[in-house]
Amino acid sequence: MAFNMFPRFAKDRLAFLGTLILILLVLLALLAPVISPYNPVQIDLTRRLLPPGPGHLMGTDALGRDMLSRIIYGTRISLMIAIMVVGIEVLVGTLVGSAAGFLGKAVDELFMRIVDILMAFPGIILSLVIVGMMGASLVNMIIALSATGWVRYARIIRGAILSVKKELFIDAARAIGCSRFQIIAGHILPNVLSPVIILATLSMGGIITSIAGLSFLGLGAQPPVPEWGIMLNEGKPFMESAPHLMIFPGLTIMVTVLAFNFIGDGLRDMMDARQENILG
Repeated sequence: MAFNMFPRFAKDRLAFLGTLILILLVLLALLAPVISPYNPVQIDLTRRLLPPGPGHLMGTDALGRDMLSRIIYGTRISLMIAIMVVGIEVLVGTLVGSAAGFLGKAVDELFMRIVDILMAFPGIILSLVIVGMMGASLVNMIIALSATGWVRYARIIRGAILSVKKELFIDAARAIGCSRFQIIAGHILPNVLSPVIILATLSMGGIITSIAGLSFLGLGAQPPVPEWGIMLNEGKPFMESAPHLMIFPGLTIMVTVLAFNFIGDGLRDMMDARQENILG
């Protein structure tokens, strides 16, 4: 059925465009050492604040570093961190949601109250507090973003499990002696992964924006790491004299976020169409 739905996804122009952009970004991240024209941290004060031109397609920054090279390497950092954060969120959310939905009312009440408390605060505010307490670094930023994002997955999985576990095939699995772990891992989770995949794809854009925002505030990656948020912060004093220092990182963040949003919307439409076909 998934393969039958792929032509529908391919016909969605925005989803297809987002997929092409994502493929390009992944290639840039993987091939950064090969295709980057310069060392992204190499300082050359004789070439500082050069405008975009043949030698430097995106110009240079206040320390003479090539902007194109820094943006290419920034793609690697942003995608790596975003994938790690989403992976941790999905793992923790799946464990908590599965326990809440399957282990009984007491466990459900405990975990859902924790989820309600965390969802009462804006995620980015909690991330700022956590990073501020732990100190600014890439590792602490990953921990802070992951610590606040898993609650969405927990609620979705818990709700889906409460619905799925009433089906007859779950009763059949119990009847043949399957353990709770076997029922959750082998029979329930495969039937609730679709909304998780869609949420993870849509969340990638927000996470990349949060990564850039924390780094812009000095709470994420630290100089001279070539990260998009740091590049925006470093270009802020030169908004009028050298606007390319903020334009190119800003455009890169915008295009990346749009790509993930396009893909997520396409996947959601595909899953909705699949469900309509099943019900029809």
